[in-house]
Amino acid sequence: MGFRTLALQKRSSEVWKVLGSVKKEFEVFGGLLEKAQKNIQTGLGQLDDVVGTRTRAIQRQLRDVETLPAVEAAIELPEIILNTNQDEKEI
Repeated sequence: MGFRTLALQKRSSEVWKVLGSVKKEFEVFGGLLEKAQKNIQTGLGQLDDVVGTRTRAIQRQLRDVETLPAVEAAIELPEIILNTNQDEKEI
């Protein structure tokens, strides 16, 4: 074997070691990504449950409360109405 053949074999061995390391890291990355995805899905499911449950509970509590006409509400709550209108314009 010549010097060139030995050099190629040595480089080939190094390349395979690097590829092996990359493969292992990619497997770890895939596992972590899958775990994160499951956590996000669980969190979204919990958020949906909380939003739905709390919204219904608040609506139930407010069911018998009368709504003020817009003019009267503007007099009673000018700051809130003003801020709400400004927020809507920004959207």
